[in-house]
Amino acid sequence: MPTLTVEDDELVVGLSGLERLAAFHFADVRFPLASITDVEVEPDVWKALRGIRAPGTGIPGVIAYGTRRHSGGRDLALVTGGHRPGLRVDFGEGSPYARLVISSSDAQEQAELVRRAQRGH
Repeated sequence: MPTLTVEDDELVVGLSGLERLAAFHFADVRFPLASITDVEVEPDVWKALRGIRAPGTGIPGVIAYGTRRHSGGRDLALVTGGHRPGLRVDFGEGSPYARLVISSSDAQEQAELVRRAQRGH
């Protein structure tokens, strides 16, 4: 499962080696805290996905890892497993992606981490 940490003024998504391969991302992903516009816990994380996978790994209902392109830009999806809760973070100007979607067993805790960091920024 990806890890979320805050370093200085950035939200950092840490990926394991296998996650990096699946997502076609070969480094941790960094988002400026100032670019966060919304943070939500999604009851069914799959419903927060937009667009089509390009590039990445995808099997519907099993894994959606990587970049998802849509008319509004591109999102980063790090979703595995069935229809369960997850975290959705939306971004504005200055971010490499418009949205981050992560399946997580501790989505509420992750949402609070991001909100605290955003308020402290």
